[in-house]
Amino acid sequence: MNWGKYRNIIFYISTIIVFSSLMYFFIIEGQTLEIGEKIITKTNNSSSWDNFLESFKTNLHHPLALLLAQIVTIILVARLFGWICMKIKQPSVIGEMIAGIVLGPSLVGMYFPEFSAFLFPKESLGNLQFLSQIGLILFMYIVGMELDLSVLRKKAHDAVVISHASIIIPFALGIGLSYFIYKEFAPEGIQFTSFALFIAIAMSITAFPVLARIVQERNLQKTKLGTVVITCAAADDITAWCILAAVIAIVKAGSFESSLYVILMAIAYVFFMIKIVRPFLKRIGDLQAGKSTINKPMVAIFFLTLILSAYATEVIGIHALFGAFMAGAIMPENAKFRTLFIDKVEDVALVLLLPLFFVFTGLRTQIGLLNDSHLWITAGFIILTAVIGKFAGSALTAKFLGINWKESLTIGALMNTRGLMELIVLNIGYDLGVLSPQIFAMMVIMALFTTFMTGPALDFINFLFKSKKDDEESPVNDAKYRVLLSFDHPESGSTLLKLAHDFTHKMNGNKSITAMNIAPVNEMHAYDINEYENEQFKNVIETSNDLNLEVTTLFKASNDIENDLTHITNKGNYDLLLIMLGKSMYEGSLLGRLLGFTTKIINPEKLLNTVKGKGNIFNNSPFDDFTLQILDKTQIPVGILVEKEFTSADKVFVPIFNLSDFYLLEYAKRLINNNNSQIIILDVAGQIRNNIEVKELIRSIEQVAPNHITLYNEKKIEKEFLNSQDLMLISSKSWKNLIDTKSIWLSDIPSTLIISNP
Repeated sequence: MNWGKYRNIIFYISTIIVFSSLMYFFIIEGQTLEIGEKIITKTNNSSSWDNFLESFKTNLHHPLALLLAQIVTIILVARLFGWICMKIKQPSVIGEMIAGIVLGPSLVGMYFPEFSAFLFPKESLGNLQFLSQIGLILFMYIVGMELDLSVLRKKAHDAVVISHASIIIPFALGIGLSYFIYKEFAPEGIQFTSFALFIAIAMSITAFPVLARIVQERNLQKTKLGTVVITCAAADDITAWCILAAVIAIVKAGSFESSLYVILMAIAYVFFMIKIVRPFLKRIGDLQAGKSTINKPMVAIFFLTLILSAYATEVIGIHALFGAFMAGAIMPENAKFRTLFIDKVEDVALVLLLPLFFVFTGLRTQIGLLNDSHLWITAGFIILTAVIGKFAGSALTAKFLGINWKESLTIGALMNTRGLMELIVLNIGYDLGVLSPQIFAMMVIMALFTTFMTGPALDFINFLFKSKKDDEESPVNDAKYRVLLSFDHPESGSTLLKLAHDFTHKMNGNKSITAMNIAPVNEMHAYDINEYENEQFKNVIETSNDLNLEVTTLFKASNDIENDLTHITNKGNYDLLLIMLGKSMYEGSLLGRLLGFTTKIINPEKLLNTVKGKGNIFNNSPFDDFTLQILDKTQIPVGILVEKEFTSADKVFVPIFNLSDFYLLEYAKRLINNNNSQIIILDVAGQIRNNIEVKELIRSIEQVAPNHITLYNEKKIEKEFLNSQDLMLISSKSWKNLIDTKSIWLSDIPSTLIISNP
């Protein structure tokens, strides 16, 4: 017997037995030590089940368990409403803001008071507030890092004029508005100056992060308009936060004279950060240049800078968020370095902690307080003042500087976006006691309205100024064979381009190839979008040069990649769309499959398609959800590449399972004509021999290119032969059959192109 084989098992069992016996001995002997001691034993007449239930209820109300339950609920509801807003072409932040109000007393608290009292009891709100404040500090750090100060220095001429006009005009209107509403809505004991300054700054704020995402999604970042509006928003952000710091100082001090000391300390703090801390951080950033990661000591230094900066401004009296914003703004300007650091912070800040702030704001927002028509008229007047001040103020200033009406109005619409930044200002005012619950609810509604109106306003402006040239534009109808390839990774773009080249190589001027990359808008930052685009298309450009192939590149930032891809495909008069087969995140485990099925059940779009008869949530498709969406919505053939080190389509295998697969022969013919490919057709069901039309098509191909096409029956196909092929062409329906039958072909074919026939 080979004892070495069982040595580990024997050692494991022996160790368990010896040390378990030792523990048992000490416990028995230890009980004898209790003699003479006053041991208190709990006497309970309840059953063990009752004891368990009592313990379970206690655990449910434990502060940590309650906080974790709140976080889970908040994230789920925020993601759901964010998803809905993305589908209606609105920023996801609006959905998260609405989610906060829904979970607050305005909806859940009103109609499900017991559930609201259980999930959000008053004693738990302190923990939620502090955790949300940490999220806000991290968020403001990111906002500061996303500001490109070098752009401000280079292009801040007209932008600063527009930006400051877009602050001073609504600021003045806000103070004027305060004059009319102070008596009725200001909290008792609050001075007019404090109340008016907070209303004014709330009117003046612009949400730079939301604006930057909208600019990217509408592909304005490379235009002069995009540059101007991003620079305006950046200058607006810096100016507004400096004014807010001064306003907080004045409110806390009680008068302007008393606040001078705080303001002087704030100026000294800013000077210290710019002249001393910033050069130090730049030197650290220079050491990191060229590296693809940031080591932990450096991460610790930057986080300490953030925390100390936030602490300093909180102690000075101008709020920790200003310190976080300042810490982000003075980070080293190297785009790659900032991207690396943002990636470390962003997911935790935006996905986990920031939704807590929206819900905490929602718990404070009592729309039910606006129970009178007079109050709603006042809310409408606040919204009107905000829109006139920011929208009209920015637009008229831009027009005065010589910008045309369309771009001026576009600038006005974008600068009117308030988003999350407005909620931050309102919460600070609420915490300081400057804003009453009623005026707070009105201002939250104003923040939602002005953010929501941005998209429709931009669409309306584009409609108003639509030129005759735009009206006459229609898909070009010519003899060119148009191929669109859409990729998400640079390497896959290069692979798809090689495949497109094989389909069109000898067509010369009768072909058009477009390489498209649609990137999630939330993965990019305003200052490095050009670098991101160049990085994505680098491999495609290199491959096109190697192949001497003319390629048109198309880049778009998007909140809804599936719909944007299908829209571009259907409107572009393309003949073939090439994509890579994606993989569902839920594949590979029992829990994954369960989660995947669950997401189908709770996905509103899938449920709607099932009701309409366009889909089935119980369908076990071999395609991931993204690919299924593309196949369902595109009106042209789609080629889905399952890539296994694809290099060329010199040897191509085409299995024909039934009569509906015969359209594959057209693609085989194209490969023969343009790439001199060797085509092996497998008549799986023996239907080709009985179909005169298909036999004639094969014969016509043989006449043009003899020895390039061979018809096989199933018995002649062997594993070695399959391994020698470069590519398999197969219909989407037959691919599903192969997956279902777990055919040996799947592991033997190097690469597979699944072609749909819409």
